[in-house]
Formats: sequence, C-alpha cells, structure tokens
Amino acid sequence: MIRKNLNLLNQTITEICKQCGRNPEDIRLVAVTKTHPEETIMEAYDAGLRDFGENKVQELVPKMEKLPADVIWHMVGTVQTNKIKDLVARVDWIHSISKVKYLKELEKRAARVDRIIRVLIQVNISGEDQKSGCEPEQLAGILQYAAGLHHVTVHGLMGMASLTADRDQIREQFRMLRRMRDGHRKLETESIRLDELSMGMSGDYDIAIEEGATMIRLGTSLFGGRDYTL
Repeated sequence: MIRKNLNLLNQTITEICKQCGRNPEDIRLVAVTKTHPEETIMEAYDAGLRDFGENKVQELVPKMEKLPADVIWHMVGTVQTNKIKDLVARVDWIHSISKVKYLKELEKRAARVDRIIRVLIQVNISGEDQKSGCEPEQLAGILQYAAGLHHVTVHGLMGMASLTADRDQIREQFRMLRRMRDGHRKLETESIRLDELSMGMSGDYDIAIEEGATMIRLGTSLFGGRDYTL
C-alpha cells in the first residue's frame, strides 16, 4: 500500500509542479511517521523514501537508533530545551526552532559531539495561540543571533497553516511565509541560507507547492490513518 501511495503522490506532485512551472526534484517529501512502527517505516524505506520526520523526541530517538544509517531524520514537532541533548547525535534537520534559547542549547550540545545541525525557524503564520512558532516580528532577531553560530545552520522557514476548509486562507498564510523568507534574505550569512520552505501537509500540500514549498510533511496521505493506541 505504501509503495502504491508513494507512486500516486509522486505523480500528483509532478503534475502540480508542471502546472505551476516548478521542478518536482526541488520538492523533498518528508514522511511523518508518528505512531507508526519500525516495520511500516521500513516498508516506506524499501519503497525508496529516505526522509522521515517525527513529532516527539521520545519516538524519534529509538527509531534513529534502530533504522538504517542513511535515513535522513527530521524533527518536525515542538522542541523542548531539555530534549535537545537527545537529538544532536543523530538528527539531521530540526524544523521547529522558534526561540533563541533553543538555538543556544542546540549550539552547545552540537559542539560537544562536533556536528552541524540544519534547522528551520518555525513562524506562527496562522496567528492561532495553540500553534507553535515565533511571531513574524521576532524572526529577524532570531536570525541575527543564528549568524554567530558554528554548529547550527539555518536553511529556511517552517509554517503550519490554519486547519480550515478555506483554501484561500491557507494560500495566503503560505504566501506570507514565502514573502517573509524572501524579505529576510538580506540577513543571510555563511551560517544562514534561506533556501528552504517547509510547509504543507496531507490536506494542503498542493497549495504549499504552488506557493513555493521545498519540503512537504506528509503522513496520512502516505501511510493512511494512524492507530493512536500504539
């Protein structure tokens, strides 16, 4: 089933890119595997996927330890300062950095294991209190702090649109994230390259691609519904 779903997704992504004049090779599909067992992830791996994302550190860490070494791991959920130490030895991307204190802790921990961690700054583009992310006006200060880091590199922004049937509203929020990314390129340095936009999930990834997403985070459309009893 996963191989079939992946083939359908790749066909859909290719068609969306064709319609909006983009190259489908510029879209990275991150398979979000929360609550799914290692056997399911390996099925996706055998189908050709290498980018996998988790929302919770306690799920991510054991999977990082047991699954193949060439898997590219993405932390896409909310980050807590006291959990960063558990991530740095193996995680490749953290999509959800929203405060300077997380950058500070990540730099300290990554330096100890002599790794460079790629991160995205999460911005609250929906304006909803329950959504994580920095406020748009805080972005410049976070990037300015990141410019002085040696073991953390910022590669772009991440955002989550409102959970709504109003696709025009979703589009405007994704467009806002792209405009923020473009508007802050003047702050790029050796450690800041704002090339990536992580936005779009199973219900809205088509809009995200049309608005410039380079990473889409898909779970349900790839794996089907989740068993939350796991």
